[in-house]
Amino acid sequence: MTKIRVLSYNLHGRKDDRKALAAVVREAAPDVAILQEAPRRFRWRQKSAVLARDFELVIAGGGLPALGNLILTNLRVRAVDAWNVSYPLTPGRHMRGAAFVRCRVGRSTFVAAGSHLSTDAQERPAQAEMLKRHMEEVPEPLLFAGDLNENSGGAAWRMIADGLTDAAGTDERPTFPATAARERLDAIFADQRFTVLQYDVIDTPQSRAASDHFPIVADLELEG
Repeated sequence: MTKIRVLSYNLHGRKDDRKALAAVVREAAPDVAILQEAPRRFRWRQKSAVLARDFELVIAGGGLPALGNLILTNLRVRAVDAWNVSYPLTPGRHMRGAAFVRCRVGRSTFVAAGSHLSTDAQERPAQAEMLKRHMEEVPEPLLFAGDLNENSGGAAWRMIADGLTDAAGTDERPTFPATAARERLDAIFADQRFTVLQYDVIDTPQSRAASDHFPIVADLELEG
């Protein structure tokens, strides 16, 4: 059995307290960090490298090619492949996409994926459908984390969750906005070859200062 700690975090474009942000991630000590609203514009490579250094992690995939979705890992995890998906652009909306990284821990291989779906309710389902097709093409155990921009009753949420385990289980604690959380927009889903050992929403003074979303973390165990 291989244990993996995964963190999902919308960084709010690093607009808030960056010292608090780094402290929150370092304390969570994830094996895999799946990030939204990471650097995607001018000097995105350098900014992503600084972010990884501050988090005491390394870049595995994503960034500008994944339109702001960034996947970092610790040195226990080896990234052996990475690819990105771009969703069709709706005129007047933001370009969005997804990041995929094939990871290896010891003899275990899995794929980590992350995305940040549209704020527009008309656009989200098509993005979710495209993302789900790419997820279903992955033969290895897959874990997905992201900001779905809707609660668990939404069509896009249900589409992504189909056939996967919601790491939160019955824990419906909200993740947004951090100042007065009332919406559960952030989620971690895992292939059924993973067992969820623990799930948490990190609600602390530091996480309230670090971003407009709370980070979520799950401890998973991978069969074989």
